[in-house]
Amino acid sequence: MVSKESSNVRRLERHRRIRNNLNGTSEKPRFDVFRSTKHIFVQVIDDTQGVTLVSASSTEKEIKEAISGKTKTEAAKIIGQIAAERAKAKGIEKVVFDRGGYIYHGRVKAVADGAREAGLDF
Repeated sequence: MVSKESSNVRRLERHRRIRNNLNGTSEKPRFDVFRSTKHIFVQVIDDTQGVTLVSASSTEKEIKEAISGKTKTEAAKIIGQIAAERAKAKGIEKVVFDRGGYIYHGRVKAVADGAREAGLDF
């Protein structure tokens, strides 16, 4: 029998299961990735205080100019690098990677690779 659930509903269930075991602290915040069909968003979150410390997305004006003419995967890597640079500027060296229920492949993997190349440890 074919499931009537959408892929996003299944992703949200996976994300909820992952988040039960994954928490960001002030020493090691959570590096969260959200992707839509057009854009990708990254946040570094301290869950103990409930605040976003750093964010980067493909909708920001300066980032939009840097990724113009690139594929979505190449843009995701650049966004990961920018988010890592912003985090390092705030003194964040180590993070916990939260893939948001997405498969660790394609754009999500590119964000992680870009952040690692920029010096973030997770």
